[in-house]
Amino acid sequence: MASDPSTMLLTVFLKHDQSNNLDAFQSRLKAADWWERFPPEGARVVSWTVAMGFGQIVTLELPPALLPVVNLELERSAWGVFRTECYPTYDFVPVRERIRERVRNGGQ
Repeated sequence: MASDPSTMLLTVFLKHDQSNNLDAFQSRLKAADWWERFPPEGARVVSWTVAMGFGQIVTLELPPALLPVVNLELERSAWGVFRTECYPTYDFVPVRERIRERVRNGGQ
């Protein structure tokens, strides 16, 4: 995850609009060309998870300069189907391991 120091991670929450059913929102996604447009070229999908009752959680790796393009594609093709939230994120596993080792050695 975000192995290249010139990239960032972005976690996108695509919250389901439960006023529509699956067929309705799949039709809207198809009409908006969602499956071809998102994520935009230059962004890599790190993970794409479905959380039942919530929606989808997508983590992308991308150069920071591509952030406005990701935002534009969400506005063009996700709005009206999903409520979106975006958060810059990072991989905590290496940090956790460093803390764990420090604590094992008597530190905090």
